Amino acid sequence: MQTHLVLTLIGRDRPGLVSAISDIVTAGGGNWLDTRMASLSGHFAGILLVDAPADRADALVTALRTLETQGLRLVIETSGEAPAPAEGLLTLDLLGLDRPGIVRDISRVLAAHGVSIVELETERLTASFSGEAMFKARAVLQPPAGLDRDALRRAIEALANELMVDLTLDAA
Repeated sequence: MQTHLVLTLIGRDRPGLVSAISDIVTAGGGNWLDTRMASLSGHFAGILLVDAPADRADALVTALRTLETQGLRLVIETSGEAPAPAEGLLTLDLLGLDRPGIVRDISRVLAAHGVSIVELETERLTASFSGEAMFKARAVLQPPAGLDRDALRRAIEALANELMVDLTLDAA
């Protein structure tokens, strides 16, 4: 039987952090399954899914905790469940002038339709000609069974008009 470990890590960014994490995972019998990692304002932030034999999971967690002596903060959750395959996913892409509240407004519309955000990537850019601050977002969404996709599309389009952004919703 396998145990899944979901890790969140944050700390000062430095060369070798991913190597240190992967060394511990491999030495502990774990298999690196899925990850999202980034350097944000000089800090390393990551989430990671590791698969490990159930009889070695506790020892792997203990070994991973040694990363805390290197300045990383960790949260580790265990689960015996395999990740469910995602079906019927949607992608949402947004580009427009930056302003506070864009993520809040989009997430409210999605939540009102029962749509779960599986992945979300955002970044602030500078417009090439005007130099204005632009906001770019890409999300992978899991709609609930029976979702009225036309109603969701209308709500997204109305929000795009209100925010004055380019916003598209497509099948993944």
